Amino acid sequence: MKQLVKLFVLLLAASLLMAACAPTTPAEPNEVEVEVTKIVKETVVVPAQDDASEPAGEKLVVYMQMGGQQGDPSTLARTNGAKAAAEALGIELIEQYSGWDSQVMIDQFKEAIAANPDGIVIMGHPGEDAMGSLVDQAREMGIIVTSNNNPLPNIEAKYQKDGFGYAGADLYAGGYLTGTTMVAAGLQPGDEALVYDIWHQEGRSQSSQGVYDALEDAGLVVEKLDVTDDVDKDASLAIPILTAYIAAHPNLKAIGTQHGNITSTLPKVLEAANMAPGDIIIGGIDLSPATKDGIETGYISASFDQVLYLQGYFPVQQIWLTKNYLIPGLHINTGVGTFTPENLGDVAPLIEKGIR
Repeated sequence: MKQLVKLFVLLLAASLLMAACAPTTPAEPNEVEVEVTKIVKETVVVPAQDDASEPAGEKLVVYMQMGGQQGDPSTLARTNGAKAAAEALGIELIEQYSGWDSQVMIDQFKEAIAANPDGIVIMGHPGEDAMGSLVDQAREMGIIVTSNNNPLPNIEAKYQKDGFGYAGADLYAGGYLTGTTMVAAGLQPGDEALVYDIWHQEGRSQSSQGVYDALEDAGLVVEKLDVTDDVDKDASLAIPILTAYIAAHPNLKAIGTQHGNITSTLPKVLEAANMAPGDIIIGGIDLSPATKDGIETGYISASFDQVLYLQGYFPVQQIWLTKNYLIPGLHINTGVGTFTPENLGDVAPLIEKGIR
């Protein structure tokens, strides 16, 4: 609009100058006409040639909670997706890694608000009670907030018109799908199964509850085992815990989880317990290189694909769309299916690149 006003003023000035200087008979353009033509050409902006990724104004700054540790199997693809969106849209991206610690997520949210950026992408693991007042504070400051990986449905409903959306799986449905795929891999009614996950976090445990219900609905005898905060941060600590559990339950036929780093560790658990591929049906989540190898060798029967790359890309894009075009928050279900030894196929190279 400013360019159009400037152009209008220049054209008006040009017409007045040319009228004042116009000869009574046709002649070559005078110096005033040449100079005005030059100014107009330099001023005109053709919309079709505008860089759509950099609208008028300063570069946007976005803080984003990524989840675990930088580069870990449950975080890398999300980070790569966020970086790709930031590069495409001309956004300065500030990455935050919490080791999946809810208190760290809360502290990082506070730090991001204090920096007063254009947007903040949060995760819902701390819960709505912990995050609600902070979202209120950010919105009062005019900061756009959206979420990924773990939903905050009430906050989303409250601020959807202001750009608060969600990019991630339907947690319960994803877990249930994992469980049914495990059953299809060869489990029978009466078989013993374990669901090893973070049961002490109400929101996050929805996915593991889905696995549990699917196995129980199929007639299996299912037990829950809670993942401690230490194991949540370092999944290798699960190896002695699960090998001891297997030794104490010789009839165990299945282990399910919706923890990506634990999923990638489960083949090592079975090897440590002297189990061959298929002796215990494994169902997990995400597609790290180690998980890919576990699927290809038959140690992992199914892994839920929540497409972490999109959980990084879409929230960054959401903030850009809301900031520039007032687009409300979009609720995007990124959970599209499960991978098994039969359908891993062409996706495998993309896993190695940290995209899938």
